[in-house]
Formats: sequence, C-alpha cells, structure tokens
Amino acid sequence: MREADPPGRDVLWRAVGGQRRDVTWGALLGMGHQTGEALVPVLIGVAVERGVVDGDVPGLLLWLAVLAAVYVGLSFSFRFSARAGERASVTAAHHLRTELVGRVLAPEGGVDEGRLPGELTNVATEDAKRVGAVAMALVVALAAAAGLVVSAVALLRVSLVLGLLVLAGTPLLLWLGHLLSKPLERRSETEQERAARASGVAADLVAGLRVLKGIGAEPAAVARYRRISGDSLAATLRAARAEAWQNGVVTVLTGTFIALVALVGGRLAARGDIGLGDLVSSVGLALFLIGPLTEFAWVNTELAQGRASAARIAEILDATPAVPPGPTSTDRAASGRPDHSDTVPPDHSDTVPHAVGGRLRLRRVSYGTLRSVDLDVAAGEILGVAAPDPADATALLRLLGRSADPEAGAVELDGRNLTALHIKGVRAAILVAAHDADLFEGTVLENVTAAAGARTSAVTLVGAAMAASGTDEVARSLPDGVHTPVTVRGRSLSGGQRQRVALARALAADTPVLVLHEPATAVDAVTEVRVAAGIRDLRRGRTTLLVTNSPALLAVTDRVVLLQDGRITATGDHERLVHTCAPYRTAVLT
Repeated sequence: MREADPPGRDVLWRAVGGQRRDVTWGALLGMGHQTGEALVPVLIGVAVERGVVDGDVPGLLLWLAVLAAVYVGLSFSFRFSARAGERASVTAAHHLRTELVGRVLAPEGGVDEGRLPGELTNVATEDAKRVGAVAMALVVALAAAAGLVVSAVALLRVSLVLGLLVLAGTPLLLWLGHLLSKPLERRSETEQERAARASGVAADLVAGLRVLKGIGAEPAAVARYRRISGDSLAATLRAARAEAWQNGVVTVLTGTFIALVALVGGRLAARGDIGLGDLVSSVGLALFLIGPLTEFAWVNTELAQGRASAARIAEILDATPAVPPGPTSTDRAASGRPDHSDTVPPDHSDTVPHAVGGRLRLRRVSYGTLRSVDLDVAAGEILGVAAPDPADATALLRLLGRSADPEAGAVELDGRNLTALHIKGVRAAILVAAHDADLFEGTVLENVTAAAGARTSAVTLVGAAMAASGTDEVARSLPDGVHTPVTVRGRSLSGGQRQRVALARALAADTPVLVLHEPATAVDAVTEVRVAAGIRDLRRGRTTLLVTNSPALLAVTDRVVLLQDGRITATGDHERLVHTCAPYRTAVLT
C-alpha cells in the first residue's frame, strides 16, 4: 500500500486524470446545462413581470423566445455532457481492467496469493466499473455546483437574504452528506469483498463440478456456497440500508432547506420587498435547487462506493511480487554493467543474455522439501527426474520456472543466477509445462500455436510438435480436425486429448530449456511410448527435463536422477538404475 495517501486515492486520481479531456468537456457542457436550467425560472419571472405586471406583450414574446433558445441550448448541452461523462466512465473502467489483468498476468506473480480467480474477476469488473463511475460523478458534481452558484447569484439579485441563505446552507448540506457517506463507504467495501468471495467460490465449484459429482460431494459444496452467499447477501443488505439511510436523511435535509428558501421568499413577497416576477423566480429557483442537491447526494454515494472499490483495486496493483522481477537492460546501463541487449526471443530484448546455451545448475539449493540439492544439467541434455514425493517435484518446478526463489543456494542458467536476470527473460528461456495445464477457448490449432510466435519456422515446428505429442491423432478424431472449437479449459476434450494438446503447445514454443511434468499420465501405454519417442526426437540437442515417474519417458532420456527425501540420491541411465537402485525401481515400476 502507498503510505503517503489513503488506500486507493492514487487509483482514483489516475482513473479520472486519464480521462481529463472527456471529464473537462463533460463538466463544461454540464455546467452550461445547469446554468440554463437555473436561468429558466429567472426568465419565467422576467416574462411574468413584463407580460402580466407591465402588460408589455412584445417584451413578453421576446423573453419567451429567449426562454425557448435557452431550452434548446440546455437540451443539447445535457446530451453531449452525458455522452462525454459516460465515455470517460467506461474508458476509465476499461483502462483499470487492462491494468488489473496486466498485474494478474505479470510474471513476478503474487496477486493470486489467498485469492480465488473469481475474486480477481469481480475486482476487474465490478470494482473497476465503480471506480470508472467516479468520472461521471465528477462531471455531475461540477455541473451541479455551477447550477447552485448561478441560482445563488440570481437569488442575490432578487434578495440579499435569499442569496446568502443559499450560499451558506449549500456547503453545510454538502458537508453533512459527506459525513453520512462514511458508513456507506465502509459497508460498500465489505459488500464488494463478500461478493467477490462468493463469485470466486462459485467459479471454483463450477470448474470442479465433474469431480464433485464423481465423489458425491454436491451437498457439501452447496452448503459451503449457501453459507458464503448468505454472508454476501447480509453484507449487501447492510450496504443497502446504509445507502437508504443516507439518501433518506439527505432528502429530508434537502427538502427542509428548499422549504426554508421558499418560506423566506414568500415572506419577502408578502412584505412587498420583492415583486410578483421575483417571487415566481425565487420559488422556481427553490424548486430547481432540488435537482443539484439531489445530484450531490448521488455523487456522495458514487464517491463512497468508488473509494471503497479503489482501495480493493490498489490491493491488487500493489500486491507484493512472489519473486523480484530482476534487472532490465535499463537498470544494467544505469549501473554501468554490460548491456546484453541481443536476446532470445526478440520480445524480451532487455531480459536474457544472447544465445541461451541451456545449461542448468542447482548449487546447494534448499526450498520447500528440497535440502541442499546439487544438480548440473548440460546444455542439450535430456534429463529425467524421478521424484516419488510430489512435493519434491513441485518445489523443483517452482524454482526452475522462477515462481519462487531458493531459500538457500542458487539456480543458474548458463552460469548466471536466475535472480540476476529479468523474470521475463527467465520465462522466455525456460518453459515449465505443468501436467494439468489448462487450454484456452478457441480451436485446437490456436491452442497449439499460442506460444509459437511469428517465426518463419513456426508452421513446420507446429506440425512436428503435434506429431510428437500425438495431437495429430487427436485432430483426426475430431469433427473439424485442428479447427475444432475447444471450450474454456478444454472441457470439451477428454483428459488424454487435453494433455496431448497442452504438450504440443509446450513443444511448439521451442524454448531453449523445456521442463515437462508428467506429460503423459492421461494416455494409454502405446500412446505414451509414442509420445516419449516424439519428445526425444523433437528436443534432441535442446535442454529438456522430464519430471516424471513414467518408465517409458525415463527410458528415452540421456540420464536420470532420483530426487528422494529432498535430495539427489542416485544418478545414471534408466536401465542401470532399474537393476541397481531399489528405491528407483520402486518409484518407477510400482
């Protein structure tokens, strides 16, 4: 969180400031509209004075024409002011959503800690929308302020007492409205938190619906969602009560104030201090004041909700990264170190050294369940890692993908500590493909080519990746081949089909270092052998780690290490380890 400002203030300033032009134009046009609205009762009073009191028919017609022109002007200014304000609102919300998605997808991570995906979605939609609405609220507030000023000036012309009453009473009403918005702001923040939590749990349950049905856990899932949804409902009702209380009290105060203005104007007319036209104008202005004051009550509500949502957005944008992003070429130039701006791939020209060789080394690394692990992977080597304990495999994968940094020791790429490279460069050089990777909504081909880029060799590479992973066989079984649509997370495909498409996507990325975690657990034995041979042939001469307990996959590697109890306990080729190492034999053959 930023210490200089309250949480979310910077988010509000950036959201509104980024739409300065539309907000300015909307406010100016809105001020013109409100000025016209305030002038209407004044012009009616003048017309009454000329036509009724003085009997001046030409004068009456003239002022009626002026009144008609003012109506036309205020109508157009209202339309274009609303358009500019709405454009500023939706554009600000769009930019916030883009910024939030960028932070969620940032390679350094840290945003998803303790938050469900549905919660992040709720923040990027509902909270962004509420913050964007502050731009419209600002347009309305400035326009309403202009209407109040014009009304006060007009009333000062009619009577010094009426003018001073409006000038003194309006700030008091606004201050009271601001105080009344504080409970709403607090309850609105709680409401959004509970709603986001309910959305997150709902998305989580829908994603795991098949599993829940398979184990008969629907009643427990329904009970859990009913409890969380009930908490969200209670928070929403509390926020609604706070909003209703605020609106009710503000309405009573506003009505009392308007009645007071009308009463003072009537007494002045009864004493003969003001004429009939002035009385009509003052009563009309008093009625007009209901509009701006009501709009200020709405503005207070929007600001309260916007501030609460901005604080929630600030929590996401300011989330502590899971790992430091590392230096860029700009940082290196500033520090006087050599600038390795030539990189692979070109997208990350300030992140990784030129011509990645692919040598990996772990120097006495400790993290999670790993304890002082030493491992040297030669450039171009296909290494198998057998890990009986899934926790060991997970810890290794997190370190290689730099989802986490070691608690002790170092992980090196071509002799350089990964922490000395920008994280984008690490991800560009080392791809860690999880066994349960999700697919995207689109076609089979679009999923495979998602990371292939625009290289001239991409078409050939994609074809080879599909053949190596067995995805070509999957495509032949689908109605539209590689152009068959895939639903969200690939749920329209079987588990084995999804796994092969995800493997093809990883192979097509053609990164210098590829780490595959159990890439063939959902396929039959024959397909598994074919996939193992395909990986070996396609990745020949490129550094590849197969983290698996599959004998078919381990058999095609150049070397295998046994990661047991957090340490490397054996190394050698697959056949030798099967015959000479009982723990390895137990891990891969049972």
